[in-house]
Amino acid sequence: MLLFKRKSTPTVGVDISSTSIKLLELGRSGSRYRVESYAVEPTPPNTVVEKNITDVEAVGEAIARAVKKAGTRTKYAAAAVAGSAIITKIISMPADLSESEMEGQIEIEADQYIPFPLEEINMDFEVLGPSSDQPGRVDVLLAASRSDNVDVRVAALEIAGLTAKIIDVEAFALENSIGLLAKDMPGGGKDRVIAIADVGAAMTTFSVLDNRKIMYTREQAFGGKQLTEDIQRRYGLSYEEAGQAKRQGGLPENYVPEVLEPFKEAMAQQISRAMQFFYSSSQITNVDLLFLAGGCASIAGIGELVESTTGVTTRIANPFANMSVASGVRAQALSNDAPALMTCCGLALRSFD
Repeated sequence: MLLFKRKSTPTVGVDISSTSIKLLELGRSGSRYRVESYAVEPTPPNTVVEKNITDVEAVGEAIARAVKKAGTRTKYAAAAVAGSAIITKIISMPADLSESEMEGQIEIEADQYIPFPLEEINMDFEVLGPSSDQPGRVDVLLAASRSDNVDVRVAALEIAGLTAKIIDVEAFALENSIGLLAKDMPGGGKDRVIAIADVGAAMTTFSVLDNRKIMYTREQAFGGKQLTEDIQRRYGLSYEEAGQAKRQGGLPENYVPEVLEPFKEAMAQQISRAMQFFYSSSQITNVDLLFLAGGCASIAGIGELVESTTGVTTRIANPFANMSVASGVRAQALSNDAPALMTCCGLALRSFD
């Protein structure tokens, strides 16, 4: 199973995280995409820990429930491994090599770049374009992952009755989705510096794209799980009850000022700190636009708070803003879930490579 293998077969995107399985199917008419089906299904507790699948059977059954809920008939899927499980390297190769010659050459030289035995890894490459400082050569992105990271996702999809066509990298899937968001920017986002803060349940991933290509990614342990735990402690609920109350409402009047607002402040500070880390480690001194993604991006008022804290124009990510929606898809539910579906959307877009 190659990492970003290109296929034109209709493919559903399946994003597997510690709290939910997200599934999305896209179609296309002309240059416009359409959401054909989607579903979000809770991940059974402790079956995905720090982006590692620890119970393949339970995760596979949850994916099967998402397939049934979505009503998709597509049998091929694209999933992703976390960036922390991937080794990437940009290498220089002669421009006149065919793809098969390049593949052979990379396999010969791979042990220079990959600190694991080659029989224990899955590896793929993509030509990025001519080398800026070496005429007659091209820059090639090499990506590799331990085979067990790939195999466990393939197995979970198979349990759900799906065939893994593509195992991608989360950061590359996110980059795919940001291409959709950038279309509304002047020049389609070209020559712009765009940041995206993806605040999930347990992890915040802060990425920066220069000219629509990811050039920086940093993960930090912060997410919506902390708000759930705050609710749990404050109101004496079980973790499951706290999560349900967070989503559905019905908490006491003091919840917003005493629990939710401090969490929002902490989230804005985490993103601001991530941005300062980026500035201190790069030669870029200004971000043009910041997108908020992940489940926490749906919290009312968070965009304005982050913008005032960071001083950067901030938008809530919605990759479906310019898409049509099939009649069987609930448009309001899709809009609510949109910020959390960025990676899933990037995977679903692989159908059209």
